[in-house]
Amino acid sequence: MISAHVLGFPRIGEHRELKFALERHWRGEIDADQLEAAGRELRARHWQLQRDAGLDFVTVGDFAFYDQVANHIQLLGCEPARFGFVEHESELARYFTMARGVAAEKEAQAECACGHSHGEARHALEMTKWFDTNYHYLVPEFDSHTQFKLSSRRLFGEVEEALKLGHRVKPVLLGPLSFLWLGKEKAAGFDRLSLLPQLLKAYAEILQRLGTAGIQWVQIDEPILGVDLPAAWRDAFAPAYEALRRADVSVLLATYFAPLRDNLALACSLPVAGLHVDAVRALDELETVTRQLPLERELSVGIVDGRNIWRGDLDLALDRLRTTLAHRNGRLWVAASCSLLHVPTTLREDKALDAELQSWLAGAKEKLDEIRVLKQALVDGPTAVRAELFAARSAQAARRSSPRVKNPAVAERAATLAADVDQRHAAFTRRQAIQQQRFKLPAFPTTTIGSFPQTAEIRAARAALRRGELAEGDYVEAMHREIAHAVKVQESLDIDVLVHGEAERNDMVEYFGEQLEGFAFTANGWVQSYGSRCVKPPVLFGDVSRPKAMTVDWTVYAQSLTKRPMKGMLTGPITILQWSFVRDDQPRSATALQIALAIRDEVCDLERAGIGIIQIDEPAIREGLPLRRADRAAYLAWATHAFRVSASGVHDETQIHTHMCYSEFNDILAEIAAMDADVITIETSRSDMELLAGFGSFRYPNEIGPGVYDIHSPRVPEVDEMVRLMRKAAEVVPARNLWVNPDCGLKTRGWPETEAALRNMVQAAKQMRQAG
Repeated sequence: MISAHVLGFPRIGEHRELKFALERHWRGEIDADQLEAAGRELRARHWQLQRDAGLDFVTVGDFAFYDQVANHIQLLGCEPARFGFVEHESELARYFTMARGVAAEKEAQAECACGHSHGEARHALEMTKWFDTNYHYLVPEFDSHTQFKLSSRRLFGEVEEALKLGHRVKPVLLGPLSFLWLGKEKAAGFDRLSLLPQLLKAYAEILQRLGTAGIQWVQIDEPILGVDLPAAWRDAFAPAYEALRRADVSVLLATYFAPLRDNLALACSLPVAGLHVDAVRALDELETVTRQLPLERELSVGIVDGRNIWRGDLDLALDRLRTTLAHRNGRLWVAASCSLLHVPTTLREDKALDAELQSWLAGAKEKLDEIRVLKQALVDGPTAVRAELFAARSAQAARRSSPRVKNPAVAERAATLAADVDQRHAAFTRRQAIQQQRFKLPAFPTTTIGSFPQTAEIRAARAALRRGELAEGDYVEAMHREIAHAVKVQESLDIDVLVHGEAERNDMVEYFGEQLEGFAFTANGWVQSYGSRCVKPPVLFGDVSRPKAMTVDWTVYAQSLTKRPMKGMLTGPITILQWSFVRDDQPRSATALQIALAIRDEVCDLERAGIGIIQIDEPAIREGLPLRRADRAAYLAWATHAFRVSASGVHDETQIHTHMCYSEFNDILAEIAAMDADVITIETSRSDMELLAGFGSFRYPNEIGPGVYDIHSPRVPEVDEMVRLMRKAAEVVPARNLWVNPDCGLKTRGWPETEAALRNMVQAAKQMRQAG
């Protein structure tokens, strides 16, 4: 009567096997069959882990070579017509073209030689954040011509794989309403919700085929039940799931990431066989759901945290589950709160962690064990898992009492800040005049976002230093050569404001965390961000402080090589917070302020060293926004305060930049303006400057650099293409306030395509200047 399962499992592999297979395929080193074989091996391994942990189902359909939403675009047969796919293009090639603009690097290499497109590259689908996570999904495109039909067999093939391996299979689908919600209309006046009736026909066929294959349960994810829905969308749920009930399978409807609140009664009343709720993010709703969900329906309780890596309080979880079980006639499903996609595959025996820290943490494998222990305790009683419960209890107590967690000096500093600590001396208009006089930049000044290609030589030097095979002095010399190369290239391209290229940085958050107190790092705690891009978030376990300068020497060296302005490059407090696994024993606002004060110290040191332009990147500030509007004001107040604290210790002549990307900003523009950065750069090319329209209608007061080319695609945009985008920008933002830059950093690109694209970008800026 008690079942255990997960909503999804990390797909990249314990050692990033998927990342390396993808990149080899894109480089032409392995063919599609070999890539597919790598995928099969990973899926089989992850299913076996779930089975070995005693789960009652293995979850199938959570695997993707790039993104699960892109999988659904192909499954549902709604690849945008603008790609012009032809019959001979394979499904996998089309998939990567939608994701990257090209299916393989060889299609882009021909472009890079001359900087012109040869018709193979296409504009990739827009990419944005998956709710409030650092995972990026590809945005479906809809218009009145969109048609849905069952077009891909990939899901059914994976189900067949798992069945042949002897597993009890639970396929997972993104729900029809969430799929539509996460997409965008590409025609004025069109309502994508009008596509629901024909979309439901495709879903019904999918469910029918799964039923025919012998599947009993299908998990359908509708995470939009955790957001504020317009009435028309709320009203669409009941008839939609009534239509799907005719299929010969049982549907487990899954919600996660946020409380249900005004959608709670709706979720409990839908005609499905079961409901999964996030009892980590919305524990206070569990009792209400328990009582409102009809007893004939299964309740899946996501009691193990799928978003963070702290070891669970199993005593507390067990207490909650027992109470729930008593009201459910002895029937219950035990699960993680959401897909385990958002945590590393394992943290057990990670060589970079000391034994004490390691005992506090749990990756996906360890969370499978926690689910098993909870189920076994409910079925056989706590004595059956006495040792496991004692170990979890001991880890909780050790973490609470550890002297490594608290630093009284940090708390005292935060408590005694001046009231105006987050304010610049003068208003922006005054600062702008002072800065223009200092830097004397041309109209439409050009710059980049910060990073340049992380070449094999850079990575080899970093690895050799880590292994002790390269002396610190030799490493610094190697990085100086890379910085000098980046400066020389930028000067040759006639870029106006330069960057040092960040050759010495492994990751924009990890690099800073390594130099701040209160952080720890794993050797292999990788998490997928998008496609083959993986990050290794720091473990933020204690109070944060900065023992010494982190970037000053590198930036000063770069400035010594040029007379042009050199930007100091920092990661902002909210992005460091969001892209770390953050302690859960104090409010996030308190942790954000500690990080902000550490970054403030670095900003002031850069200014004292003569650096006049300092960029504090905050791509994650929108990502941290609570999914419910009622919770947003409080978050935005402390998040923007933290940014201003980090930026406001400088004189008016110092120009503060920030960067944001791959999120929707139009609903928080007032708060972005309140951050009071002198210049903001944003990603806009994939949306064809759509994101900039809001900044224009809001009359954003400060300077802005809308991205003019997509750095996540290896294609090189033409000059005319970037000029067109800048002209669109100039229609909504005063030309005097516009900068010209790429969408994001260039660390994942190669030098030939980078130089070709930047050369075209500079030429586009010059054409804009000539046009007046």
